[in-house]
Amino acid sequence: MLKAPVNGINMYYQVHGDGEPLVMVQGFAGGHEAWFFQLRAFKKRYKVVIFDNRGIGRSDGLDQPYTIKTMADDVVGLMDYLGIPQAHILSLSLGGMVAQEVAISYPERVVKLILGSTFAGNGGNDVHPEMVKAFAPPEGIANIDFRSIPIEKVMYNMISLAFNKRLYRMILLPLSKRSMKSINPEGHFKQMAAVSDYTTLDRLHLIKAPTLVITGTGDRIISPGASEVIASRIPNAKLVLVKGGSHAFFMEMRGRFNKEVLEFLRSG
Repeated sequence: MLKAPVNGINMYYQVHGDGEPLVMVQGFAGGHEAWFFQLRAFKKRYKVVIFDNRGIGRSDGLDQPYTIKTMADDVVGLMDYLGIPQAHILSLSLGGMVAQEVAISYPERVVKLILGSTFAGNGGNDVHPEMVKAFAPPEGIANIDFRSIPIEKVMYNMISLAFNKRLYRMILLPLSKRSMKSINPEGHFKQMAAVSDYTTLDRLHLIKAPTLVITGTGDRIISPGASEVIASRIPNAKLVLVKGGSHAFFMEMRGRFNKEVLEFLRSG
């Protein structure tokens, strides 16, 4: 099992293929396995680095709160450990916020940036009402404590809304229910808290790397309009709206997703 000492934790990672480095950052509660449909296609052309974010999967967590900036530092720390001075960064959802922070705080480390199904933070209107409801504190509690929210409820809503195809929901909902019984949800709670008070809206213009912003028009977790805002604020960003694509269209419509990403990476 490969683990890198990064930023005070031991981070689980895998490296596949050869070529230009491509570091891939998953979203909320997502581990390295979630890149299954991308790995085979991308490792043919790139040195692909996948990993578990802190507190998720096989990576360690810490007692203190997480921030998006801390998670961005983790990505750069892993690159340092692997001797990667620059890389393309591919990201999804919460991972997109991490990638935005990497591109802003460490512009010299990012060759090209792909932001998938994400938003810039602090945008209540960007999140589907059912997800807002799932993350809301119990009635009568004014100050939100994410540990008071049943994690099973959150994951059920996430999967129900992330996939537009019934087959995926039928397979993944039971698997999620079983897995939640055997894991420590602390990392999930800390990821929720990290997103809740974060934004890059006033700093997106600082991103210098060529950027692809891609999302599905059928995303029922994060509004496609959030990607339009991001693309409008990053200089010369390319926006791709995939008709009917879900939040998890990188799985459900993997052929289209992989094609758009590979064409963008090869362009220029």
